[in-house]
Order: sequence, then structure tokens, then C-alpha cells
Amino acid sequence: MITLLKSGNVYDPQNKIFNVKKDIYIEDDHIIDKKSLKSKVNKIIDCRNKIVMPGAIDMHTHIGGGKVNIARLMLEEFHTEQNPNFDSTAIIAPSTIKTGLKYIEMGYTSCFEPALLPANARQAHAEMSDIPFIDKGGYVLLGNDDYFLDLVRKKASQSSINDYIAFVLKATQCIGVKVVNPGGINAFKFNQRALNVDEKSKYYDTTPRDIVSVLTRGIQDLGIPHPLHVHCSNLGVPGNFLSTIETIKAANGLPIHLTHIQFQSYGNNGDRGFSSAAVEISNYLNKIPNLTCDVGQIMFGQTVTMSGDSMTQHKNHKHAHPHKWMCMDIECEAGCGVVPFKYKDKSFVNALQWAIGLEIFLLAEDPWKVFLTTDHPNGGPFTSYPHLIKLLMDRSFRNDILNQLPKDIMEHTILQSLNREYTLNEIAIMTRSAPAKILGLSKKGNFSDGSDADITIYDKSIKDIEEMFAHPSMVLKDGVVVVENGKIKKYVWGKTQTVAPEYDKSIEKNLGRFFEKYHTMKLDNYIISDDEMERLVGSPVNINDCKHKRKE
Repeated sequence: MITLLKSGNVYDPQNKIFNVKKDIYIEDDHIIDKKSLKSKVNKIIDCRNKIVMPGAIDMHTHIGGGKVNIARLMLEEFHTEQNPNFDSTAIIAPSTIKTGLKYIEMGYTSCFEPALLPANARQAHAEMSDIPFIDKGGYVLLGNDDYFLDLVRKKASQSSINDYIAFVLKATQCIGVKVVNPGGINAFKFNQRALNVDEKSKYYDTTPRDIVSVLTRGIQDLGIPHPLHVHCSNLGVPGNFLSTIETIKAANGLPIHLTHIQFQSYGNNGDRGFSSAAVEISNYLNKIPNLTCDVGQIMFGQTVTMSGDSMTQHKNHKHAHPHKWMCMDIECEAGCGVVPFKYKDKSFVNALQWAIGLEIFLLAEDPWKVFLTTDHPNGGPFTSYPHLIKLLMDRSFRNDILNQLPKDIMEHTILQSLNREYTLNEIAIMTRSAPAKILGLSKKGNFSDGSDADITIYDKSIKDIEEMFAHPSMVLKDGVVVVENGKIKKYVWGKTQTVAPEYDKSIEKNLGRFFEKYHTMKLDNYIISDDEMERLVGSPVNINDCKHKRKE
């Protein structure tokens, strides 16, 4: 089956194609170069007056796992017909089906869960496999688990730590590694309520700097494409930009990705002890080649915060809206907290948070290094992405909203002075090509020969940029038209994207003994095979290449 997308205005940043009128050929589920055609075109889709981009990729969105289900259960009142105008199932903690529907309707074809707990990996994958349309993947949580911290405490070799990282990645069928509040979640279990970058945990005698250093080194040695995904120490604390800078330094020049960096870019100047440090953080982002980030923009309105950072969530519980919350410790691995929250445009703090996120976007010199996220649902629902894109592309629209916010934030933000407006080229980079590149998804985010035919087509005659990005005229997933003129045409299911770096299998002997002694499951039950993923979990696995073979 050959399909021709004819005469569209194509944006393919990886191949340096920006707003070029050209044809795209699809053979079954992948892109094919015209020179490679061996049969006639079966179907022509007229793309005149249309913008054609690869399917969008959300590299940080909480869509599966225990805390997502806790949020769904906790916010039961928002799922009733008592609130007919409040589609909370779409914007706060949507069902699996609603998640897939809302993403594909916006032209997103791949999404990544950024906090997959190893002990809960099977459930999380089973849940995500029920999300239609999109490819998905997970970042496995390390850095607060007892086995790892014991290795660091005992000053185990980097090679031993690398074996553990690689084993956990393969066992949990994940594509990357995330550390949340390095060492802080474990320290919380021993009654520490804060942990600075160079502060030792009481039990394991390690610092967040130690943890970040060995994890970044391990990921580099193993050739894992995605750098260490870091939720820094002191999230949400005024003055935490200093912790963020020290975390960057802890990587020792190796690649590191700071997630929802808006929450990590706070100063403590002014009468209220809260100010923007976006300039300081952006200076680091712009000058350090191996540093990337996603923003975690906050959006005004009701949402729910969910995080593996039980330390931070415990601090925030007094701000819960509605007034209920949950924190828990989990096995020997991690913790989590769920706190409903409402961002208010009349709140000084919330308004300044909104401005800080936009400052970071607008101060970033390289769109390949900054990624569009709201840390769904922590900063706001993913359904607000079209609105966020308009804020970035339209300065007058942005300033109109800014001028409605509390006037005293103007003393602490430079947002009004930033004239930059993002281009469609830059939006295509930060929502397509750059996420694919940083995740090692060579067949995503581009129109090269052999790439996956995940394609979003927008109507350029729609002048309102928010409306255009909210409602693509057509979306193709693996070459199949799944959305046309706002209507779902066909349900399809995607794959799970993973990596499988090499490791010394002898590590499983020590791990087996550890599991027997401390865990509620055996090691054999912990490991998820490729066959189980496809036959029982219900999601075929696509193993992406590492950047290089393991380095000792």
C-alpha cells in the first residue's frame, strides 16, 4: 500500500527542511523515498494549504502507574455528572482510553511516562498498553533504592553500578533512567525532611551529588541515548536555583537532562522571599553543551500533583485543593505523593511560576535543548499544549495575560521585556525532532527513508495558532489515518520503546539474595521478558540501539 501526501508545507528539522512544499511517500507503516518506489501510488492525500510535521512526542507525561491510579481514585468527585462543564477525566487524571484520544486528537503519537517504579513496572506497562494510538515508554526510577544506595555507600566499582543500571532497564522494559530528589526520598523514610546537594543522608552516608555523578557516568558508559533524567533536590523551594546549578556540576560535564526545570528556577529575593532565577538557570542552559531540560510550564486552573518526591509532596500537602492528600513509601525502592492543586492567576506565587516557565522558554537560545512540557498533570494538563504554544508564538497574546496578573510580580520577572516569538520551525524542533533525538528514536520525529509514518497535518488557513494545534485536520499513525477533521477514524495501538544495554548476568545472583531477604517478590517475578510484554501485557517491544557498546 503506497500513500502519497501531496504538496504539503513540510517541516522536518532533523533533515533541515523548514516550510518546504514537497511530497511524502508512505509504504504501509513507514516513510519511503520516491526513488525506492517499486509500485504505483494507491492513495493520494491532498496537502495543499496544509502544514505537515512528524507526529509530536511528549517526553515527560505521567500517564501510567500507581500514583496515576491513586489520583483517579482520589478525585472521584470530578468524574461525576455534577460538573458537566468540567471535563476532568480529560484534563486531570484521564482514563487510559481518554488519554490516547486526547493525545492523538492533538497530533501526538508518542508519550513517555517519566517515573516508572521497578517493583510496579508490570502494572504500569499493562496500564499504558491500554492507551490507544500512541507509542509509549518509561524512565525507570533509580537513586533512592536500597540496593543502589548500598552500592554507593560501599564504594562499589562503577562497573558494578553499570551492571545494575543495565539490568534494571532491561528487567523493567524502560528506555531511560530517572532520579527523583536524589537520595531524598530514601532519607525521608529515615525522618529527614530536606536534603541538599552536598548533605549526607543519615542512613546511607551518601549525598545527592554522589548519586547524580555515578548515574550520569553509568549511563554514559552504557551508551544509553537519553541522559540521566533528573528531578533535582529542593523542588519548589525558594532559592533552589543554587541546588539546580550544583546538580548540573555533579554531572562532571557528562550529558544530563533536568526535568520540569521551572520548579527548580526559583530565587528568594524581594519582600515575599520568592523571585525568578530563570536568567541564572538559562545562562547555564545556553553555555553548557551537554545540558538539556524540559520546562514543566504551569497553567492556571485545577489539576493534581503526583510525584515520586514524597519529601516535597509532604511539604505541599497543606496547599491541597481539595483538602486531601496521600504520601506513601514503596518497597525498598521509592515513594510517592499525590496532592490535588489549583493554580490561581490571582496568586502572586502561581503567577510568578507561570512567568518563570515562559522566561526559560524564551531565554533558551537553542530549541534543540529545551522541550515543551507541563509535567502533566503537575503543572497543568497536556491538553493545554496548544495554548502554551500560542503563548510562545504570540507576544501580544502573552502580554495581554501577563497584564492581568498581580502587578507585584513585575518586580521579579523580565517576561514583559522578552520580545521573542517562537517560529513554527522551532515548535517542530522542540515537539518532534529534538525529543526523538534525545531519546534515541531514530525512526521518530523525521521523514527520512524508513522512518515510522507518524504524521500530523494542520490546516494553515486557521489563523488562531491555538486552534490549529488543538485540532489537526489529519493524523496518521504507522501510515493509518486515525483522525480526520476532528473525528476518530480507526483505533490502533502502538509499541513500547525500550533500550537493552549489555550487563554481566552474574549480578542476578546477588540481586536474587537481596530480593529474598528484603522484597515482597522474587527476582524472577521482577523481570519482564519481551515475550511477556507482547503476549500478556499486550504491547510489542521495539528495542532502540544504544549509542555505543558498553565502555568499562
